[in-house]
Amino acid sequence: MHNTILKRCQWSDSDPIYTSYHDKEWGVPLHNDRQLFEFLLLEGAQAGLSWITILKKRENYRRAFDRFDPQKIARYGPKKISELLQNEGIVRNRLKIAAAIGNARAFLDTLDEFASFDKFIWQFTDGATIQNSRKSLSEVPASTKEAEKMSKELKRRGFKFVGPTICYAFMQAVGMVNDHTTDCFRYSELS
Repeated sequence: MHNTILKRCQWSDSDPIYTSYHDKEWGVPLHNDRQLFEFLLLEGAQAGLSWITILKKRENYRRAFDRFDPQKIARYGPKKISELLQNEGIVRNRLKIAAAIGNARAFLDTLDEFASFDKFIWQFTDGATIQNSRKSLSEVPASTKEAEKMSKELKRRGFKFVGPTICYAFMQAVGMVNDHTTDCFRYSELS
């Protein structure tokens, strides 16, 4: 057996955490409501920071935010907010913590209307992954018309930290778009 060097998206080689995330999760179509909610909150927490910062804190977020149980998060009050603001394992930003709580409430309201968040969120790509064919990282846009539509609708429903750039990063993460570069081994696996 010979050693094959896998070609990956350029951004994924800078840290073993990135490489693992790229190889196992990024761009894999997700349809589990709890996981979609987790990614939505993590992408919002990432605003203004690097994604690696959030990936390194991901387990802390899972513990701090009750494994991303929207029912529990929606009920967080002043005591829990104070506890979160003291938690060094997460991004201690009052606006982002408040947004996570508000987003849990908006998420539950959306569930009431659509029966599943999956059904709601995947409507922005007509229920299927958009297969892009980008040759390099420089071809990947910060946002698209689908992400702008999603952002506008999420904001209308009361979600925060869901601008078009965050929405597009979310779409990439949960496999609503395949933005692996065409020379990456994951591109064909996810096409």
